[in-house]
Amino acid sequence: MNARVSAVGKRTFAAMRFRNYRLYFFSQIVSFSGTWMAMLAQSWLVLELTGSGTALGTVVAMQFLPTMLLAPIGGVIADRFDKRRLITITQSAAAVLALLLGVLTITDTIELWMLYVIAAMFGSVTALDNPARQTFVMEMVGPDDVSNAVTLNSVVVNGARVIGPAVGGVLIATVGIGQCFLINAASFVAVIIALRMMDGDQLHPTERTQRGRGQLREGLRYAWAVPTLRTTLIMLVVIGTITYEFTVTLPLLAEFTFGAGSSGLAAMTALMGGGAVVGGLFIAAAGNPTPRRLVAVAVAFGVVTGALALMPTLWAALVLMPLVGACSVAVIALSNSTLQLNSAPMFRGRVMALFSVALLGSTPIGGPIVGFIGEHVSPRAALGVGGLASVAAAVFGWYAFAKVGDISDRRQVEIPARPDTTQPVISASAGS
Repeated sequence: MNARVSAVGKRTFAAMRFRNYRLYFFSQIVSFSGTWMAMLAQSWLVLELTGSGTALGTVVAMQFLPTMLLAPIGGVIADRFDKRRLITITQSAAAVLALLLGVLTITDTIELWMLYVIAAMFGSVTALDNPARQTFVMEMVGPDDVSNAVTLNSVVVNGARVIGPAVGGVLIATVGIGQCFLINAASFVAVIIALRMMDGDQLHPTERTQRGRGQLREGLRYAWAVPTLRTTLIMLVVIGTITYEFTVTLPLLAEFTFGAGSSGLAAMTALMGGGAVVGGLFIAAAGNPTPRRLVAVAVAFGVVTGALALMPTLWAALVLMPLVGACSVAVIALSNSTLQLNSAPMFRGRVMALFSVALLGSTPIGGPIVGFIGEHVSPRAALGVGGLASVAAAVFGWYAFAKVGDISDRRQVEIPARPDTTQPVISASAGS
């Protein structure tokens, strides 16, 4: 029994044996705790300034619009330049913006249009940061452990979702919203320090793509030509546009449906994060991703999101939030590792940029739509539409994967090496 538990533990935390990844892992706990705190504070600041769900959705859209427009360019940059240096630059820029937002809020000079501008600037930084950060994981641990590392990253993001909003809720109630933004600014320093402490000799850098014409179009053609990549990205576009709008739906649900205020929102977000941690650890121990698992978790995500819309009280919603979190992190982790493992190294940055566009860049479209539904119909309706969207994406994924014979529980062992390769070679062995 002890040997079995030990084996599971080693599988779950396999990537932690790399010192560079350990540094990155713990710095991300600090950084994302600050980020989630700031997201809670930003949502509450918008509601204090306007009381409008549409305005809340618009601020979120402004933050993610640059991802839709600029992330593909960020992918090209990530394929060309040193990723550790690029991340250091983007994290420094994000710290400056967080500091600016904190000062404006504390001095009571913040206005809605300022939030729009700062949100758009944050989004521009994120558009450059995400592709580099996603692909840097492969350089820290190598291809054999990238799926585990990606999932542990999702555990960090969602574990921070427990810490950040809990602390943020206390700070908002006691000292004010602005302090949350200042702490977020300081949290980016942890990542910069960790990057500086890494041993470059222990990294596995991929060969950088030389500068050339048409590299953005080339990356788009490549992602569309590989069925596994194409199907996964289309599923993410649907889910990211409508379902992953919790920064809009949860504040509306807490304030206007349950009348629970910032404390209710913090509790919902924290429990969602706690469930995501447990779900992420389960996925980390499960081995490499398969299309069947991705489809299954997309269905489950849609069902629990729809069920959340039907909860009659805050307490009932809180009971369900861990399941929502577990399913949400499973979709992110499985889709992320599926894209990385099925991408040729020379295109990985551009493919992961499309991952950012699909999951985050779609928010400028979905945020205002979901905010409008939440304000003019009800927050429950907005969540219900999100649940239906995830189930619809899963149905599409099932048929698309089955069409190319890729729906069985099979594990990839080789990735395409050239852009004209249309499908990764996949073994017939059963997935773990």
